[in-house]
Amino acid sequence: MNETNDVFSSSTPLNIGIIGFGPFAQFLAKTMIKQGHILFATSRSDHSQLCSQLGVKFFKEMDPFLDSNNYDVILISTSILSLSQVLSSIPFHLLRQRTLFVDVLSVKEYPRQLLLQVLPEETDVLCTHPMFGPESGKNGWEGLAFMYEKVRIRNEDTCSRFLQIFRSEGCRMVEMPCEEHDRQAARSQFLTHTIGRVLAEMDIKSTSMDTKGFETLVYLVCEEAILVISYCSFSTKKNIYIKKKRNMLCRDNHGYASSVLLLCFVGMLIPQICCNIL
Repeated sequence: MNETNDVFSSSTPLNIGIIGFGPFAQFLAKTMIKQGHILFATSRSDHSQLCSQLGVKFFKEMDPFLDSNNYDVILISTSILSLSQVLSSIPFHLLRQRTLFVDVLSVKEYPRQLLLQVLPEETDVLCTHPMFGPESGKNGWEGLAFMYEKVRIRNEDTCSRFLQIFRSEGCRMVEMPCEEHDRQAARSQFLTHTIGRVLAEMDIKSTSMDTKGFETLVYLVCEEAILVISYCSFSTKKNIYIKKKRNMLCRDNHGYASSVLLLCFVGMLIPQICCNIL
């Protein structure tokens, strides 16, 4: 009897409202829709045409968005820098029932603290970071990491049903404190940011005698470096562990130690990147 109820519960569609319907939210929404969940969205930009094609009901304003449905889940998919402003604009009194708030930002301790400060006490909070995106997840989510922390959960059923979205796609579910996530992420983000900035500032360009390895570096600069720098600039502002690693490179006023470390990072990692790509 209990097993039957559990199966029914996990297969019952969720009413999910998405705040911030950018490329990443659109990417997640397609799988949620495929699984039969009912989606609504609001965003600063007008995505009404795209939402109509996807089968998502779009609202241009926050008030009608919140007042339109009994949401099981509200997914926060804004930029890191706009999170505080977005949360302060939410008219929580329009919520019709106890709701699970989920964020999918790339840093975790900052949104965790902010959500606990701003959200009403009766709401549940789940902090998550799908460790993949439209490119890495274009052929499915099997084996891709999904990090989460149950920050404040009273309704285990709703939380479990939301996590099942990712578990059923084959994600590797990683339950981890937000602080530990940021500590570990700082290592990879710091290295990525450092290499991306060095490549971009070297102004690497194609020549008539490029080797395959050099062509790979040019490709990285043209296609990746700017995106990496933009992404990590936002993350650095809200991840104290990235700041600590960055400050380690800035202790020498003349920049000599920084230059040596940068060259060491690039020298060690770029050949590995080239070999993997080629």
